[in-house]
Amino acid sequence: MSWISPFALKDMGILGMNRRNHAFVARYNPRRYYPLVDNKLKTKQLANACGIPTPTLQFIVSAQHEVRHVRKQLQDCNNGFAIKPAKGSGGKGILVISGNRGNSFIKSSGKRLDERDIQRHISNILAGLYSLGGAPDTALIEDIIQMDPLFEGFSYQGIPDIRVIVFQGYPVMAMLRLATEASDGKANLHQGAVGVGLDMATGKGLRALQFGKPVSLHPDTGKKLDSIEIPDWKHLLTLASRCYEMTGLGYIGADIVLDRNRGPLMLELNARPGLAIQMTNGEGLLGRLKAIEALPHSPGGVEERVSWAMDFFAKK
Repeated sequence: MSWISPFALKDMGILGMNRRNHAFVARYNPRRYYPLVDNKLKTKQLANACGIPTPTLQFIVSAQHEVRHVRKQLQDCNNGFAIKPAKGSGGKGILVISGNRGNSFIKSSGKRLDERDIQRHISNILAGLYSLGGAPDTALIEDIIQMDPLFEGFSYQGIPDIRVIVFQGYPVMAMLRLATEASDGKANLHQGAVGVGLDMATGKGLRALQFGKPVSLHPDTGKKLDSIEIPDWKHLLTLASRCYEMTGLGYIGADIVLDRNRGPLMLELNARPGLAIQMTNGEGLLGRLKAIEALPHSPGGVEERVSWAMDFFAKK
């Protein structure tokens, strides 16, 4: 990656980590609300109470003595399932099973796991192997997302997600994250997923990066990345913006997935969203955040905020 001076970054309005933490996360996110997003089970329960759709929860495992009974419960998950740590972050500890064959469970990569592998993974989650600070955790077993045909050829073995930064209830920047072979079918940029910046007005792809370098084609499928456009874009932004009222957090990252049967679903929320979204969009966050801070009135309704953001942050 070529070197860029701090002055050039300032001119681009790039938000650094220290300023993000001090001026936005600490200022707008009351710490008492952190557990609502740091624990995926609490986030899901809150979302369900607020009518925000999420992947269907099949059951949870919260104690080691329950692990030996999971085989019987998993028999009802005929269309596959995902096992997640409630307090995990960065995609760590998420195991996606696309189906079963005989006594084997099949990962999306085709690798077979047996019952002991599943039990060991859940036991590790409960012991806190993937949780923040190594605290004892709970395992969530959810239905897997059925990929929308829109993403055919845009992702390698994994489900794409859309990260929307929401500030004071306004959606301010968005990117699409696409799984690759390098990222092992996961949508995490630091593991090699492709990030595609999205126009806030239309949901159309702007530019794409992998490992910090521009790419125009998906590295595994050859699909042209700037040809993608997210349908029903305003509805998706509205779903993300509603998470402001749901959590009381002023600065969050909302991760949304598109299910071919259920449409947009809120996957998880992050009170300290990463800053790579600025690189995928080719623009800093600071100017957009300051524009909202400078508004003379308090946040209005969701529809009003989303319409304002789509107009004000449109790619000119």
